[in-house]
Amino acid sequence: MNPVRSLILAAADHDAVRRAVATAPVSRRVVRRFVAGETVAEAIDATAHLVEHGLRVTLDHLGEDTADRRAAERTVQTYLALLDQLHDTGLAVDAEVSVKLSAVGQALSERLALTNASRICAAAEQGGMTVTVDMEDHTTTDSTLRVLAELRRTWPSTGAVLQAYLRRTLDDCHELAGSRVRLCKGAYAEPASVAFTDPHEVDLNYVRCANALLAGGGYPMFATHDPRLVEIVAERARWHGKAPEDFEYQMLYGVRPAEQARLAAEGHVVRVYVPFGEQWYGYLTRRLAERPANAAFFLRSLVSRS
Repeated sequence: MNPVRSLILAAADHDAVRRAVATAPVSRRVVRRFVAGETVAEAIDATAHLVEHGLRVTLDHLGEDTADRRAAERTVQTYLALLDQLHDTGLAVDAEVSVKLSAVGQALSERLALTNASRICAAAEQGGMTVTVDMEDHTTTDSTLRVLAELRRTWPSTGAVLQAYLRRTLDDCHELAGSRVRLCKGAYAEPASVAFTDPHEVDLNYVRCANALLAGGGYPMFATHDPRLVEIVAERARWHGKAPEDFEYQMLYGVRPAEQARLAAEGHVVRVYVPFGEQWYGYLTRRLAERPANAAFFLRSLVSRS
């Protein structure tokens, strides 16, 4: 693993570093580059701006590893309010939400996570929207896929997320290829026993997984900022006879916005992953780990007086 990436991921789980960074006078410009804001209203404003520019959106209320039922309930209530606002503002046609099961009680019980995710799915359906269930570290993969399968009994359009760096993912892609699946590289520190650690191997597996999804009858969603993978996906989609509306690219809020605009202008479906909420630290450190070049930008801002 890239040593810078290893250092950043270690910092994400180090309480002293977390406190130091979270309480430092970080300029709002830094956090706002990657996070849409702390409130539902700010998330709606960011969504409206992106939709106005021809992009679609999936919104993630930040927070994970919840070990408190009340915190899980607050997360659910935030999603319900968000879905209401998306519907009321006319943004529902271009928006959906992404939900981490650990944020809605997975660590307490799988049944609680299913119950809470079901409430979000029901509200999304009422508003004409869909839900994608985010994937987290490998220890939760089987549980997450079990919950996803249960959700799909009632809401078959519920999206899955698969991570190309996991060795198991190609098999999962073959199994889920007939459905809505987001394919990403993966952003958690995983052992070599379950994950590819060589970036080149991750890329190769990403392409293998992309082919499996494109060969299926579902709706693949390719989450990548890698210019090579963007072009490879386009070529493989053409080879599989897929029209631009048969799949989509997904990119993170604040990352390669010019590329997002370029792809949308060329007629591709581009969805921006928009995080919001107060629990931004863990999310931000993983984004920096995915693209270590972003670390210099962040560190400069830590010492900035602005």
